[in-house]
Amino acid sequence: MNPRSSVLRLLRVSRTVSDLKKTLAFYTDALGFSVTREAEIDEPAWGELMGIPGANGHSAILRLGKQELELLAYDPPGRPYPPESKAIDFWFQHVAVVVSDVNMAYARLCQCSFAAITENGPQRLPPNTGSVTAFKFHDPEGHPLELIHFPAGTGDAAWQQRLEVFLGIDHTAIDVADMEQSIDFYSRLLGLSVISRSVNTGPEQARLDHATNVLVNVAALQPTMQGPPHIELLGYAQPAKDRLPADPRSNDVVTDRMVLQVNDLPQMMEMLDAESIQFISPGLVTMRNGDRVALVSDPTGHMLMLMESHSA
Repeated sequence: MNPRSSVLRLLRVSRTVSDLKKTLAFYTDALGFSVTREAEIDEPAWGELMGIPGANGHSAILRLGKQELELLAYDPPGRPYPPESKAIDFWFQHVAVVVSDVNMAYARLCQCSFAAITENGPQRLPPNTGSVTAFKFHDPEGHPLELIHFPAGTGDAAWQQRLEVFLGIDHTAIDVADMEQSIDFYSRLLGLSVISRSVNTGPEQARLDHATNVLVNVAALQPTMQGPPHIELLGYAQPAKDRLPADPRSNDVVTDRMVLQVNDLPQMMEMLDAESIQFISPGLVTMRNGDRVALVSDPTGHMLMLMESHSA
């Protein structure tokens, strides 16, 4: 692959919400995020980009440490998050929030309204999976999140400072239908590098995911620029194969988008088109501010916003 065409970094995860005010309050009150900017989106090109011509939106960009998260409310709104969703559903995508003290973070979370995924509070995973302590849960809209604590000497160097309880976003993790096909897509076509692979199993993982007989293959991928956040692929040995989302649209609450900064979008789009990758946008869209953007689906159906921006 031509090295000029690659993903430079994961700018942020963009989450679709129905009640922006309520969800915004949860992320700031329970998880320590701060709002850096809000904006009404009313340009026709944006609706075309999202595959919903005529749609408008209200965007809120949140920051935790050096990482960003977007909450995005559509007009018109889409469908709510699917009820009784599980960690093994293919639409599952969590955002991992790093904490310096998991007990303090969990106590603060418990002061707010949320739905737990993990059983019996935070779980410490065995040494072969890094000895991290983690807890998964849903935000008020249904989106999965994870609190994660790295022991001394593990994880990114940024997570070793202890000045705040909530430190930043380490990664976003997506369930994939075919691990090797997904690794090929993200590495060969998008230029990410596989930085680690592991197999997670055992009672701690089962409690973490609220599932039985859990065995999950995990592959971590890093964009060209080093440092968090990175992307993790989760391949469950017993996925919910009959629980694929039906005709997902960008304004459905279940839809997250990874916003990926690339350095040669036209060339990348040619490569994706040659591989018959599904485009949600009508090709490359130029926004009012000059950014060139495209929206595509990965092999499992997760949405990726590819952005060529000099202001990002």
